[in-house]
Amino acid sequence: MDGTLTIAVHDFLYIRRMLEIPEQADILGHIASLPNLEAQQKHAWLLKHERDLALKAEPAPGAIELIQHLHQEQRKLAILTRNAQELALITLEAIGLSDYFARPHVFGREQATPKPDPDGLLKIAEHWQVAPQQMIMVGDFQMDLKTARAAGTYAVQVNTPKNLWPELTDFHAIDCQQLLIAVS
Repeated sequence: MDGTLTIAVHDFLYIRRMLEIPEQADILGHIASLPNLEAQQKHAWLLKHERDLALKAEPAPGAIELIQHLHQEQRKLAILTRNAQELALITLEAIGLSDYFARPHVFGREQATPKPDPDGLLKIAEHWQVAPQQMIMVGDFQMDLKTARAAGTYAVQVNTPKNLWPELTDFHAIDCQQLLIAVS
């Protein structure tokens, strides 16, 4: 979602610095490894920070038109994010796309093991009663593409000026507008 349907605004270096997380460490994994009280405090800070970002979210170029087109084509749509589900729903509301994603189709870090684990995509496939190979994962970051590979879904890299991870990418689109043209 962040960086795919929205303009990416997360400053992960800032988050790591504020939460005293090593630069190369996975933020969610690091917090989960901490003693319970410390993990709760850092998780609370992260939720507040992410809520502030969600309320200010702006759609990525072409994202609204892409989702509207896919909805008109009666494509099944779901969100898989490392963010909290409640914040994903706030983000969708902020960018005007909340009508296109039912709550059960928004998988946050509470509903599935965070990416790059394929758990979320496999749960979506099971929910839709389709094989993962029939699904397309669209994302802007290596973690999204690794998740797609691990689940056996088609991997689309979007909102990057060039294909940054060709070994993980089945299709690259500079932005959602270009992806919309490709699927139209």
